Amino acid sequence: MLSKNQIKFITGLHQKKYRDEHKLFIAEGFKTISELLDSNMQLHELYTTKPLNSDAKATLITEKELAKISTLKTPNRMLAIFKIPEPQPIDQSKLILALDDIRDPGNLGTIIRLCDWFGVIDLVCSLTTADCYNPKVIQSSMGSIARVNINYMPLEAFLKDSALKKIGTFMDGENVYKTILPEKGILIMGNEANGISKDIEALSDLKIAIPRFGELQETESLNVATATAILLSEFKRNSTEK
Repeated sequence: MLSKNQIKFITGLHQKKYRDEHKLFIAEGFKTISELLDSNMQLHELYTTKPLNSDAKATLITEKELAKISTLKTPNRMLAIFKIPEPQPIDQSKLILALDDIRDPGNLGTIIRLCDWFGVIDLVCSLTTADCYNPKVIQSSMGSIARVNINYMPLEAFLKDSALKKIGTFMDGENVYKTILPEKGILIMGNEANGISKDIEALSDLKIAIPRFGELQETESLNVATATAILLSEFKRNSTEK
């Protein structure tokens, strides 16, 4: 049985300030937790409503208790607490993805999964980008967060200090399908509503765009995670064809 203090501690981790304070984050659901357990992530606590057929040490709790500590409307059998890892140095010899003020946790989680899928090891986030250890981000990244090195830092300073080519994404940029893309560089994705900020735009060496093919040309913009998928696919296609 969970004590009131345990419940208070776990629900506190729903908030960023307590995750930062304790260096811990929550993951939920069998698939996500299984992937994290198989990674280098360090398990702090594991709670489950059913006995496990694994070596992981788990605390058996009731479904009612799980509902009290879960972030989900429909809790999914398991909840785990993991230690937040220290970010590793950024490898500047490969393609890096940079996020300028991405606010939606679902978008960020999907982007982390895309980095994992396309082999992008380093993800650099502006300080105003959503917290990658937000439970909604963890849920949508589905374990990929264990395989992507995520650094939060002042993005403008990072770009100024890097010798890599900076590729910004804009509505009026060059057609990505007709552009020779570098094998390494920094691909920058902008805020869902406002795109890349003016300060970051000024640092872009190359501006690219995904052209619209619809007959009426009325679609305002693409979802940032969808655009990231298209662009990472183009970068990888270009690099494999050389």
